[in-house]
Amino acid sequence: MKVLVVDDEQPARERMRQLLDDEEGYTCVGDAANGQDAIKLSAELRPDIVLLDIRMPGIDGIETAHHLNSQDDPPAVVFTTAYDEYAIDAFDARAVGYVLKPVRRAKLTTALQHAARLAPTTLASVASEANMTAVRGHVCSRTHGELKLIPLHEISSFRADQKYVTVHHVNGQNLIDDSLKSLAEEFASDFVRIHRSALVAVSCISRIEKTQDGQSRVVLRHSDNNSDYSQVDDKELIISRRHLAEVRRRLTGG
Repeated sequence: MKVLVVDDEQPARERMRQLLDDEEGYTCVGDAANGQDAIKLSAELRPDIVLLDIRMPGIDGIETAHHLNSQDDPPAVVFTTAYDEYAIDAFDARAVGYVLKPVRRAKLTTALQHAARLAPTTLASVASEANMTAVRGHVCSRTHGELKLIPLHEISSFRADQKYVTVHHVNGQNLIDDSLKSLAEEFASDFVRIHRSALVAVSCISRIEKTQDGQSRVVLRHSDNNSDYSQVDDKELIISRRHLAEVRRRLTGG
């Protein structure tokens, strides 16, 4: 089976490679020092298992695992971590595979044999119970067969059209696999629903204004490069009467 090693510390990656060299039936096909490289390499190398450090700067192991799930044939995940009481309790409670650092051969063998794919709901529960943020800092889009990570702070809105959701951001727009409902739940602190098919980043809303026919719409702020976050039909930014009070409350901080 093909294994990808992910750890921000080079000695840890080298140690894992050495252990895997002695494991019959397992081959280390590559290693990565951060979550973003791990996602890219996983898409290229198609490993069966990813040995994933949980505490990394930038995109941590929980978020990395979430994005790995976006692949057509996602790998199984085994977390590697220094002793962390909350994380270990969370792993045990959710039957999530892990090995403690420093990694011992016998423990690694057992973990590899029990490696499993992790559902997003499981990852969110583990993150919460381990005192880690359960909210991603990026959303993932598949573009021309490659996974593209879009930072949350660059996103102005999510808009649903039938079974597709489009994310609008400072560099354009992309289709994503997430449902609008799950996005609304995960990013509730940063985005507000303006109608049943659109979520808008509160920080991107400049004001609410009336249209000529008496409806209310949001006007987006300009991005740092002085261009609109996205060129969209005004109808997509109309606020339904059902959501108008909540949009006003979020803008005033009430």
